[in-house]
Amino acid sequence: MAGEDLHRALHLTPLPAPLPMQFGRVDAAGWVALAEAALQGGGRLIALWGAAMSGGDSKLANLANVANLVSAAYALPSGLVWVDLALGTDETYPDLAAHFPAATRMQRAVADLCGLHAAGASDRRPWLDHGTWTATLPLRDSAARAGDSAAARGDAGEGDPYAFVRVEGDGVHEIPVGPVHAGIIEPGHFRFSVVGEKVLRLEERLGYVHKGIERRFTELPALGAHLLAGRVSGDSTVAYAWAYCMALESALGVEVPERASWLRALMLERERVANHLGDLGALGNDAALAIGLAHFSRLREDWQRASHEVFGHRFMMDAVVPGGAARDIGAPQLVQLHAQCEAIEGELATLRAIYDSHAGLQDRFIGTGVVTPELARRLGLTGLAGRASGQDADLRRDHPWPPYHRLQVRPAGSQQGDVAARVALRFDEIVESLRLIRALLTGMPAGAVRADLSMPDTPRAGEARGAGWIEGWRGEVLVALVLRDGAIARCHCHDPSWQNWPVLEHAVIGNIVPDFPLINKSFNLSYSGHDL
Repeated sequence: MAGEDLHRALHLTPLPAPLPMQFGRVDAAGWVALAEAALQGGGRLIALWGAAMSGGDSKLANLANVANLVSAAYALPSGLVWVDLALGTDETYPDLAAHFPAATRMQRAVADLCGLHAAGASDRRPWLDHGTWTATLPLRDSAARAGDSAAARGDAGEGDPYAFVRVEGDGVHEIPVGPVHAGIIEPGHFRFSVVGEKVLRLEERLGYVHKGIERRFTELPALGAHLLAGRVSGDSTVAYAWAYCMALESALGVEVPERASWLRALMLERERVANHLGDLGALGNDAALAIGLAHFSRLREDWQRASHEVFGHRFMMDAVVPGGAARDIGAPQLVQLHAQCEAIEGELATLRAIYDSHAGLQDRFIGTGVVTPELARRLGLTGLAGRASGQDADLRRDHPWPPYHRLQVRPAGSQQGDVAARVALRFDEIVESLRLIRALLTGMPAGAVRADLSMPDTPRAGEARGAGWIEGWRGEVLVALVLRDGAIARCHCHDPSWQNWPVLEHAVIGNIVPDFPLINKSFNLSYSGHDL
């Protein structure tokens, strides 16, 4: 279905936003038709989420005059398309996993959170529910519903084993790892099926850091919920806060001052550089090059200290606020940050020469954890990891929002798809981010840094919606926001880790067990942003 035909068939209407976004309400046939059109047109499923209401006076229960609904967002060549499928009192909807494999876990999460199920789905095991949600569903309006217990849904109860897929055969053994790990990393369980040290299969079990963020959003004032958004995944605090603020500003029809947009982009690129520096050090260390960890840790520490000095926080948390930025920066700080870019670029070139010429390091990197471009396309690999496997997508270039429309971003890319490619991509992205940061510093416009977003004493009645779509350092971050009478009725945050965690299971097949930490780190996916 062509773009214009799809627009007419689904009755899509534009959303006010700095990126091209459309919204529509569909029936079951339209739900499937959009998935098919997206698949055929080179689109990607970004997110799938739900809302379940039991009636009464809930903010959610009156939303679009429906009780239950599921939503999906797609990235199409023309931009973002967000659709709602009203289910009424029904609790099933068409399965999308056949079109987009990444939908499988999202649909399982919808079942756990809302009690809504994908009809005919092949995998109905619980995902976020670890057998402790026997009395309630976190995103259902009522405290409890008869028949929605874990036992009634056919899920594992507390203490019952999760139904991992078993691999059987001569010499096959299972190695369970986690969810508690050494060090300070977040919890996740990894079940390896191996022959000797060769991995035949990996199955992940996540959800250990579910925090009830979607429910919590509905309990916060719209002008204060950016604080929660910035804590969805701490290493992407700027991306999430900006996405939330973009959604809120779009819903309220507020125009952000130009200087504020430039300050936000400056912070977003600094966030990208900080994470890539940390990863390059950790990847060197995982391949026994401890000096790499030492030098990249030093560079990252200096980088974050400068962020604290200029923006008030090492991670720039709470520096992006509704209407703009929390603080301005002066001319001396512009000069300071520019000089830091010059200094770090020289050291980066030296360290890259060491990494590229180190035979032991390259032996561990090259050919390890390969995800071919074809596999990446079929599974929906996105962001940094996707670009390293031939998936040429970057919102900063494809749908540039202010100020990126003036910066001409040049995304890095590779067809190689192994650890070496993901390492090289990080080096390339740092260099490009340093160029962008210098352009932002030298071209910073004058003016205000924050618009007035004060809510009226009498909130506007009815429904308003907005979406925020940001290219974070890991990939595209989405925040879909619905306001009802000025209050948050729904707010869904989506991390690119939802797409990429399942691909990690494929990347490790055929590798040896000791290479898993290296492969895993080369993806560096978020637990917190996934589990919400």
